Parts: sequence; structure tokens; C-alpha cells
Amino acid sequence: MTTLQPGSNKPAALSNASQYLKFMSSACLADAGRLFGCTNYKTGTQTMENTLEVFDRLVRDLLADEAQNPVAEHVPSGKVYERLDLKLQNEGISASELEASLKDLIFTSPRTATNGFFNQLFGGRQDKAILGDLLSVILNNSMATYKAAGPQIAVEKAVLREVCDMISWGPESDGTLAPGGSMTNFMGMLMARDAFNETTRFAGVHQKMTVYTSIESHYSTPKNAAFSGIGRDNVRMIATDTKGRMDNAALRKAIQDDIANGFHPVLINCTAGTTVLGAFDNLVEAAAIAKEFNIWLHVDGAYGGSVLFSDTYRHLVEGVELVDSFTINAHKMLGTPLSCSLIVVKNKKNLHNSFSNDASYLYQTDHDGFNPGKTSIQCGRRNDALKLWALWKSVGTNGLQDIVNTQFDLADTGRDYVRNHPDYTDYSVDDTVAVCFNYKGIPATDLCTALYEHSELLVGYGSFREDTFVRLVTINATNETQDILNFFKTLETFVAENPELLSA
Repeated sequence: MTTLQPGSNKPAALSNASQYLKFMSSACLADAGRLFGCTNYKTGTQTMENTLEVFDRLVRDLLADEAQNPVAEHVPSGKVYERLDLKLQNEGISASELEASLKDLIFTSPRTATNGFFNQLFGGRQDKAILGDLLSVILNNSMATYKAAGPQIAVEKAVLREVCDMISWGPESDGTLAPGGSMTNFMGMLMARDAFNETTRFAGVHQKMTVYTSIESHYSTPKNAAFSGIGRDNVRMIATDTKGRMDNAALRKAIQDDIANGFHPVLINCTAGTTVLGAFDNLVEAAAIAKEFNIWLHVDGAYGGSVLFSDTYRHLVEGVELVDSFTINAHKMLGTPLSCSLIVVKNKKNLHNSFSNDASYLYQTDHDGFNPGKTSIQCGRRNDALKLWALWKSVGTNGLQDIVNTQFDLADTGRDYVRNHPDYTDYSVDDTVAVCFNYKGIPATDLCTALYEHSELLVGYGSFREDTFVRLVTINATNETQDILNFFKTLETFVAENPELLSA
């Protein structure tokens, strides 16, 4: 197993967070016992303290092992039940047995926060965001009503208000949080559907509606069309240019053809950061088309929408103020723990129109502005805003800008390396956090699989048009330049030492 050099401050940062959680949890339990006159609150406090000590040991052990082994032991799915004791039984087990089982489980789970993980569109640990997330677990508020969540609703509203202001939308704008980009994109589609015909939410879909998205866009769009009643067959997959951006001339023609054939276009879905190349669609051009045909314009910025925080890279979403709805996954470029997905909308009436439903047993106090269950697709909803708020409060907007800019700097390091070494073939697009390449003509699928199965690196592959290649995503802002260079060194060493596994 290859050892990469870790960032020096990572274990200490998480250790401080877990110690703080331990202190806060004990204090809260003791106060609760005194408040309600419980005679056994000390027992409850002691149980929580013991549990937090287990948590602290497990985290410390994991961090120490991660420093030496950035990639966990690979357990094939066909052998996972043999390798791990995952069976459930009628009787409970001892605390020590549980701790041992948990340690075995976490030590074999993919290590998404290390400098050996470049596989997907998230990675790393921002310790203040982790602190916020741990506290949200202890508090366990449901974010549907102010009565159940209190000031945590104001935390969420503060985050959403700031994002809307950064887009330059007025006070009529608003937003909500949902568990993932697929869900926020679904909400955007539902609002587009209902904005086209407000009777649809009552009578159902009875018109031939169409939606438009890039062929390189996220796979959730056809699924969402099925869920919304629009139908998968009514999704128009628009071609892209050589840099992976939606071809707006093709978009216009597709809309015109559909109108001529009796269809009703309701949604243009643009992408700020396509999944493979990381490309950004031209929002200014798309907004002009949307305005011309009176179509809702949604931007899936789950991956790259956080460039909103960067003075250097905000130009990639030029025209964002012209769109109707916009999504950001803070658990991607901003580095919060999963999940933290935001959707903001230019006019909050669309949130209310599509998602509000009265429930006297639930909404009993305060006005609708502080009962976000009325503008969400969910009722019971965990507090995903606190982790982003804690991070943002800690480092400021300038700190979030640094997090975003770091990822682009790391990608530039990777692209420069690829473009200056003759054994590599470059497929990358500039101004993205994706480095796309092949090495010595080895099939990317074979190389990525071998690196994974031998616990060397976790990196994925992707395809654009006729090419398939390794896709190195530099979305972990806790990495440093040397971590990127070590990635290539590890890859090259593995290929040199395992010629029998890989051949062009």
C-alpha cells in the first residue's frame, strides 16, 4: 500500500472538534436533567460521555492510520459479508465488541478525506464544517418549523439570503436545502412545470411538456422528468461543443421544432460544471433563449456553482442573475460533509406555489417565513445548514473563496504535469477542477480499477464523445501541490511495478 504525505493539521483539527462535541453534549444532557427534574440524568450523561470516548478513540485511530495508508483495504463486494461481521442478532453485544466491529468497519470504508481520494466530486475535511454537522446531530432538530428548530431556522435563512444577495437577486428571492443535487434539480423542474401551468399540481400533467439539457449534464434530469410526469421521452439531450458546453444554436432549433410539433417547452437545464469535463454552459446565451420563448431557466451548479464565491472564477457563471433557479452543493467545492445542497429561486412565490401544503398539526406558530416545511419537498428534514454556516462564519466569504481557488490551482498543477510529460495524453478543459488524461495508452477503465483493487489510489474514469480517460478531480482543498505530484508518482510507480496487470 503506497504512503502519500498527508497535510499536517488534519488530525488535530478533527480531534478538537470531537473534544468540543464531547464537552457540549455532556453539558447539554446535565442541564436537561436538572431542568426536567430527572433523577437519573447523570446516568444518561455518563452513557453519552462513554459513547463520545469511543467516538474519540475511533476517530483518532482512523486519522492515525489514514496518515500512513490514504487508501483503505479493498474489500470486494462479493466478499464483504465474509470479511466483516455485519449480521444482526436478537441479543445485544458488549460495548467493547461493538467498538471492535465499528473499528473494523470504518477501517475498511473508502477514505474520502485523504490525499489518495480523487474519485468523485467531493473530498477532504473542513474541520469547522464537521463541528457544525456533529452539533446538528446532537441537537437533532427537524427543519420544518420554527417550533421544532428555533434559531436553526434563522441559520438556514441567513445562509440562503447571503447566496441570493451574491447572485444579485432582490428581497423576493429565497431558497431551501435538500439531500443532494438530484433532489434540488427535481425541485427546479417541478417549479418550472408549475410556472408554465399552475393547474398541473392539482389536475396532473395533461400537456406535452418538454425539457432541454446538455448531453453532458447530470443523469438526474431524465429521472426527474419521469418523477414529475413530464416523461423521460420528452427530455431533449442537446449536443455540446468541443469543450463540453451546451450548443445553444442546437438548443434554439430543438425548441423551435418542438413548438412546431405541438409540444410545450417548460425548462432549460444548464450545467455549471459538467460531471466529466467540468464544463460550464453559457448562461448569458441560454438566458436570452429562455426569455425569447418564456421558458424557466434552471442552473445545475451542484458541482461548479460554488465559483459564485470566487472573484477569479465567477465569470464562469456570468449571467447567473438572469436565471430562475440555481443550485449549489456545498459538500462539493466548499468541502462540507455530505450532504449540503442548496436551491435558490429568483421569486420565492414559486417555492410556495409548488411545495406548500397546510397541516394544522404541524404549522402551529410563527409565520410561513420561519416554517420552511412549506417551501420544501420534505417535512422531516435534518439541519444541513449549520455545517455550512459554521464553516462560513469561521473563515468568512474570503475563506470560502480561498477554498474554491485552491482547487483550480491544484487542477492547473495536474494539467501542467500531464501536458509536459510525453507519456500522458491530455483531454482536459481549462478553468475546471477536472484533470482528464490517459497514461501510456493504458485503458483508463483497467488502470483505475487496478489502482482501486490494490488499494493504491481512488480515481475514476469518464468519457467525452469517443474518448475514455482517467478523471482526476482536485476538489479536496486540503490537498497541496505535492499531493497532486505524488498522485502521478504513485500511478507511474504502480504501472512500472505491475506490468502483468496492465497493457496498452
